[in-house]
Amino acid sequence: MAVDVLCEVSNCKFWERGNKCAADEIYVVSHKGKKAETQEETDCKTFDPGI
Repeated sequence: MAVDVLCEVSNCKFWERGNKCAADEIYVVSHKGKKAETQEETDCKTFDPGI
């Protein structure tokens, strides 16, 4: 399992200095069903603008 999860989306409430993700869990989904072929076919659903 990855020790560090990096994120460059600084307006997410889980973003921490050094582009670290501080979320307890990460939820990634595919636009194409259960199997993605490229990065562009995925999204991180953990994103929360914290507004």
